[in-house]
Amino acid sequence: MKKTAGILAFLFVVTFTANAQQKRENRRPNFSVEQKTELAVKKLVLTLDLSEKQKNKVTPLILEQITKREATTKERRRIRAQKEKPSTDKVFEMQNNQLQSKIEFKNKMKQILDAEQFERFQKMARQRNQRKKQMKRKNGMRKTIQNRMNRRRFGQRN
Repeated sequence: MKKTAGILAFLFVVTFTANAQQKRENRRPNFSVEQKTELAVKKLVLTLDLSEKQKNKVTPLILEQITKREATTKERRRIRAQKEKPSTDKVFEMQNNQLQSKIEFKNKMKQILDAEQFERFQKMARQRNQRKKQMKRKNGMRKTIQNRMNRRRFGQRN
């Protein structure tokens, strides 16, 4: 009887965990590139009070940026799925390309926006970077705690 109860409890825990993970994966909607672009442009229009002319100039920039981001994300997922580690030269090249595209985007936005709008745009970017850093810290702490718990659970000490 105890074995049966133990097996049922184990199956319940495994099922519950699998469902929780599936729900986490389905949290974000899968928007197309055009939908993401439209939402991003509308957010910029609202926060920066863009004119129609500025909106028309910003839209292709945002579209290009999102398309590049999608391509690099697919590439990273492919590399991660194959469990291959990119060489240091490849990592350097990827980071260099990313920073170069950020510089180009910022310069193009500077040409389109007036001084006040550009200042607000930079403030938005700083806030976004701070949120990213906080999330990295939070995720890093979560992983550290999980690693400590696993070491304790399996009798490993550091």
